[in-house]
Amino acid sequence: MRGEALAEQAYVALRDAILGHELPPGTRLSVPDIAQRLGISRSPAREAIARIAYEGLAQVGPHRGAVVSDIRAEDLLEIYSLREVLEGLACRLASQRLEEPDVARLRSILDEHRHAVDTGDVARHYELDQAFHAAIRELTRNNRLIESLDRLQGQIRVAMYTTRRSPGGTPQALSEHWVIFEALTSADPDRAERAGRAHISRLLRDLEHSVHGVHGKEKPP
Repeated sequence: MRGEALAEQAYVALRDAILGHELPPGTRLSVPDIAQRLGISRSPAREAIARIAYEGLAQVGPHRGAVVSDIRAEDLLEIYSLREVLEGLACRLASQRLEEPDVARLRSILDEHRHAVDTGDVARHYELDQAFHAAIRELTRNNRLIESLDRLQGQIRVAMYTTRRSPGGTPQALSEHWVIFEALTSADPDRAERAGRAHISRLLRDLEHSVHGVHGKEKPP
């Protein structure tokens, strides 16, 4: 049991370091180094690295072991295409399970988000943006869907380090979150799914425009 607990703690610490950009893309994740960094033995360190690789946050190649994934803008297009479908499904399922405490929780997140946007707090905007989608995922009570969306969200956070792209402006994202909220509380699963998909579809279009706009132009040194 202690070994499992250590492996879980190591995984959480390693994941946080990657998502917090303490370990940037391309960083080699050697078992001895990670074990030393976290103050644990090699066995839980090895398990933690394996889980990180499974989530797509690291890649394992021959003769080099695991390295933190370098997720490019083109990869993000694939991620958002898949996310559009899954977020729509999450909204559909969440709308069917929504109860009054859940409504209050989502409204509270949106109220905090509005304050962050009004005050220009970009860091807080990102936190609350993710919190809103995470809350919807939890409401689905579908563990496989939650796991899939969590993995995609982690890959998006890693990609932001490399691409410096985050599709969508803060006021528009907040506005679309309110549309999703109203759809979730309408007791209409079809409307909820459409709202969820429309939000991610717009983000995908913004991302496509950004990526294609870069192509064909000379990048600064």
